[in-house]
Amino acid sequence: MAAGKEIRGKIKSVENTKKITKAMEMVAASKMRKAQERMRSARPYSEKVRQIASNLSRANPEYTHPFMEVHEADSVGFIVVTTDKGLCGGLNTNVLRAVTNHLKDLQASGKKAQAVAFGNKGLGFLNRIGANVVSHAVALGDTPHLEKLIGPVKVMLDAYTQGRVSAVYLCYTRFINTMKQEPVVEQLLPLSTSALQEGSAAHDWDYIYEPDAASVIDDLLLRYVEALIYQAVAENMASEQSARMVAMKAATDNAGSVIGELKLVYNKTRQAAITKELSEIVAGAAAV
Repeated sequence: MAAGKEIRGKIKSVENTKKITKAMEMVAASKMRKAQERMRSARPYSEKVRQIASNLSRANPEYTHPFMEVHEADSVGFIVVTTDKGLCGGLNTNVLRAVTNHLKDLQASGKKAQAVAFGNKGLGFLNRIGANVVSHAVALGDTPHLEKLIGPVKVMLDAYTQGRVSAVYLCYTRFINTMKQEPVVEQLLPLSTSALQEGSAAHDWDYIYEPDAASVIDDLLLRYVEALIYQAVAENMASEQSARMVAMKAATDNAGSVIGELKLVYNKTRQAAITKELSEIVAGAAAV
């Protein structure tokens, strides 16, 4: 029964793997609910900041913030948001494939690229392809903290303000629902007037400024860009936990199928051995 003993060992191994994937599925489900609540709670803040920024820009058309100016430069910036850990299906692969396609288009047009990486997976990928990573942040944990994001992002925002990059793109995975996540590469800078005024009221608002309108608009648009980046990281974390829960559920189901097949093979092997022994006994008795 050497073959039967080997099959029993395989069954035990797959059963242990199934226990691990089931535990990881339950942990991801718990974290997913918290990540979704965090993501949804951040949306009203960024929306309100956008509305106020739109009102300010329309009330002061003579002032143009540096984030809204168009620069002519031979370099483009990317802020790539990925996960620190794997085992979440094709989540990172999809967004990094979209980034690669954009990088190829830039190279074809003769432009260079520089990137800010959030997450170990994106940082490792950008280093492997030889991209110019100007700053990065890893080990963000399960809860995004704005103070960890501001430093790396400021490097890219300063480069745009100084005219060293012509545009900045934000690359992340948008959360649609538990079963669907969508890779997104959207333009962050320059800020377009249509994006700011989308969904705003038709009438114009004006405010009393302290100390002056330009200072208020500068601070507000900076907060708006930071809110967009924080929202992208929060969406990516919600997508990560959802994708991991689905991937671990699929792994658990596959382990159950493998165990069933191995048990069937084991029973067939055992029955064949018993039948062979009985045949030998009957043949021996007939010979006597």
